[in-house]
Amino acid sequence: MRTKTTLSLVISSLAAGLLITSQTSAMPPTLNWTAYGTGTSGNAQIMAISQLLQAEHGTQSRVIPGENDTMRMTPLKTGRVDLCACGIASYYGSEGVMMFARPDWGPQPIRVISTSLASFGLGMAVAGDVELDGIADLEGKRLAYLRGDDALNKAAEAYLAFAGLTWDDVERVDFPGYNAAFDGIISGRADAAITTTVTPAAQRLAASPRGLQWPELPTDDEAGWARMLETAPYFQPHAVTSGAGVDADQPLASASYPYPIMVSNADLAPETVRGLITTLVESFDAYKDNAPGAKGYALENQDMTWVVPFHDEVVDYYRDKGIWTEAMDAHQSALVERQALLKATWDAYEADAPDEEAAFIDGWMEARRAALDDAGFNPVF
Repeated sequence: MRTKTTLSLVISSLAAGLLITSQTSAMPPTLNWTAYGTGTSGNAQIMAISQLLQAEHGTQSRVIPGENDTMRMTPLKTGRVDLCACGIASYYGSEGVMMFARPDWGPQPIRVISTSLASFGLGMAVAGDVELDGIADLEGKRLAYLRGDDALNKAAEAYLAFAGLTWDDVERVDFPGYNAAFDGIISGRADAAITTTVTPAAQRLAASPRGLQWPELPTDDEAGWARMLETAPYFQPHAVTSGAGVDADQPLASASYPYPIMVSNADLAPETVRGLITTLVESFDAYKDNAPGAKGYALENQDMTWVVPFHDEVVDYYRDKGIWTEAMDAHQSALVERQALLKATWDAYEADAPDEEAAFIDGWMEARRAALDDAGFNPVF
């Protein structure tokens, strides 16, 4: 399992006075962002952080709401914005897969500044009338497949992998969208679907005659977690304390990944990144209660060996504070090497790629898989 900064390390660092050193940074007069739409927790968090940046550095923020991954990621790709408060699409963009496998995209030079891990999780919502002791009991059950939603279908695949199952072991039921899938469960046409624990769809299922249950992912099931992370390495164990049918006093052993994920391109100015990460860590108490989920940016929630590399200046900051370890450095170097390999493979493939989009994508995914395999990396996709 990936190494993660522990709470004890954070506390000892604070005790040593390493994280309370005041530090000035030459922040720009304006920062441009993309984020989730107005009214979402991701947007509210960035607005709270923006207010803090203005108060501490005089930096004004322009936040552009994006209703989908394309609208959030394109301005970062074109250089129109400095930062994106994105979802897991940032990982797909770094890898050049799914929508980013198209001819107009390819693997992106994305680097993490910080992430937020909130109290909810991404789980397998199962109708309450299904006999279920664990994920393995989904064998033979009707599992929702969302047409056009590669991310959630990949998450469902990862949950099945936890129990050694695949889509071949369940009855796949296709739905045109997210809400339709839960309508299908409520009406008895399916038994389970992937969702966040706090979504209104989960609340609707919980309130329906069928009810709702969440199968657990025991943290001590090392084999199960190894299979899950082989399929979707961006997941991590998470004690879920909020959501439909979740008791905060009895956390659900489940999984999650960060939301939002604050990313930039690799060439974002070091002084800007230093100012950002310094503010996020050392002024945490000033914004943690100013937006739903903002407490998720706490230092102990940062996974230092996640699936997208940190910006170089973030690494330097953690190194300066005595937090960065040799194991983290080796992991970071491998991620940077992987990203460079993907870009080189894309450039070589693009030079003589087919014009037809479907053929282009198929050829790219094959070339990508071969290059990663040859270099000893897990292709994942």
